[in-house]
Amino acid sequence: MHAHREMNGNYPTGGQSPGEKEMEPPPANAAIAMYRQSPAASPLSSSQLTLPKELPAFCAPTHRMLVMNPGLLNSRAGSPYYSVTHIGNLNNKRKKHAIQTWQKCSAGSITVCPMGSGASRLYSSLAQTLVNNSTTTTPLAHHQDPQHPSQGCHSPPEHPTDPLELLRECEEALRDRPPRLLRAFICPGEGEVDREEVDNSATQRTIRVMQWNILAQALGEGMDSFVNCPLEALNWAERKYLILEEILTYRPHILCLQEVDHYYDTFQPILASLGYRSNFCPKPWSPCLDVEGNNGPDGCALFYDEARFDLVDSVNVRLCAVLIPTNQVAVVTTLRCRVTGRRLCVAVTHLKARSGWERLRSAQGSDLLRNLTTLTQSPGGPSGPIGIAPDTPLLVCGDFNAVPSEDVYQRFASSPLILDSAYKRLSRDGLSEPAYTTWKIRPTGECCTTLDYIWYSREAFRVDAVLDMPTEEQIGPNRLPSYNYPSDHLSLVCDFSFKKEEE
Repeated sequence: MHAHREMNGNYPTGGQSPGEKEMEPPPANAAIAMYRQSPAASPLSSSQLTLPKELPAFCAPTHRMLVMNPGLLNSRAGSPYYSVTHIGNLNNKRKKHAIQTWQKCSAGSITVCPMGSGASRLYSSLAQTLVNNSTTTTPLAHHQDPQHPSQGCHSPPEHPTDPLELLRECEEALRDRPPRLLRAFICPGEGEVDREEVDNSATQRTIRVMQWNILAQALGEGMDSFVNCPLEALNWAERKYLILEEILTYRPHILCLQEVDHYYDTFQPILASLGYRSNFCPKPWSPCLDVEGNNGPDGCALFYDEARFDLVDSVNVRLCAVLIPTNQVAVVTTLRCRVTGRRLCVAVTHLKARSGWERLRSAQGSDLLRNLTTLTQSPGGPSGPIGIAPDTPLLVCGDFNAVPSEDVYQRFASSPLILDSAYKRLSRDGLSEPAYTTWKIRPTGECCTTLDYIWYSREAFRVDAVLDMPTEEQIGPNRLPSYNYPSDHLSLVCDFSFKKEEE
């Protein structure tokens, strides 16, 4: 038994906004429309359009209109209703872009496709993956089950891809790029170790977790201004290989990603072919949507190896601050380990960025902890008073955009959920975070700091190994991203195992 749910009543919501007319065919002069994901209820043909609600924009020239992400249209982001919305409902910036796009679509002068040539096919096995999953020539239109529009977890295809073959193809595609960063696993108390040589019976019970802000393509090319990184290094046609190579190199059982704006056309189908199921939660008002030619909103994605875990429950959470919904989200998924039979709850989040927003991050962190307390308690069990550990152990991954001295970090460190930060195990005393998880140069200056964390229930999990950070020399003088690393954030990879019940 499994389920996918959405928490916090404001995300997503149903109902109508001013200026909308529910369940009517679009007039000939309709400029913008939303598509309700029920073929029987919609005048649009399901054979032509099967659109996830997270999609940013899609041209439908035969209907002389533009189907857009509901989040672009009104404050009620995620409304599932099919409706016609007038241009006047948009702010001036988005109104201008919408009109220009629609006019070009109507004239047949452009074809909408994802930013960064995301629709271009990869090498053989990747291409086969995308072709096998495709039921229409519409980019991104085939990854949502029209019978279950709210279901966020996508199943692997019938014909799996060989991960070693896929890794070789990534390496071939990147043969002209500099060598990638070499990183070693460190076992607490034992030093550097080759995880492939560890006793097989032990590794079978190990749960490998990867946390990574992969850098949204629209932000990397359009907003983030990495002054020492050539735009050519951010070209999606090659950068996607760098991201996939990093994932394939470490083959995590659980993969937590932030700033994902190529979920439907790249990560979901490719990782599904490798045996991962997944859930994606876009930001209600993603900054990617302000970049011309964007590939849709960025958000958090959680992938898990279906051969290792069964899905129990999955929840999308819109984080609040003093009961006010914010633009930050989390995916919280409860799994059952097929090896041990034990449950665990995994969360991925991305808190508000930039200095000056420390109080908001603290409030968002408090709201996430409150949700996790609720979700990890057994029905009828304790309501979460201080000192009572949750029934289901936790792994919380995220780009918290907060240094260890910030209040939100301290809230997690002192939480009644009894959490600890895995990457402290890299330090000699086991008490200090690494010097950096991100290192970049922007017009405002150089930023070298720790913002990313993997929190775990220290009474339930043991940290078996942690992937070390690359040195300053390895990263290079131009910092991140670069020709040999695709993001401004470094991936965090940890091997966990359940402690014995009697411990």
